[in-house]
Amino acid sequence: MKSPGKKKSLIVIGDRVLIEPENASERTEVGLILPQTVLEKEQVQAGRVVAVGPGIPLPDLGNAEDEPWQQSSQAPRYVPVQVEEGDFALFLKKAAIEIKWDDEKFLIVPQAAVLVVVRNSPDEEKSDLNFDF
Repeated sequence: MKSPGKKKSLIVIGDRVLIEPENASERTEVGLILPQTVLEKEQVQAGRVVAVGPGIPLPDLGNAEDEPWQQSSQAPRYVPVQVEEGDFALFLKKAAIEIKWDDEKFLIVPQAAVLVVVRNSPDEEKSDLNFDF
């Protein structure tokens, strides 16, 4: 993820997913304001996937004749991540790590903590989703 106007970029490593969290509703449907302690008790959180890592690296088996200390000439291979950029994800809140990048809040979540994703078909525009959990 490249920062606008800067030369630095944020690269997701391994099987992790970078998510822009959805703002948690601080009010109920009837207008009551929820205290922060109630919001913290939620186990599941939602957000939009901004970037994904390459996946889980596979070991380089190479030839049996090669010495284990030699450098491999093959490009690294990965088991790809199932989540894609633009997906809307529900994930376990306790597994997320919060970071700030360019004054924006993001969460780094391992793929194993992602419970479900909602993916729009290519011809569909992004829609506002509302989940009660």
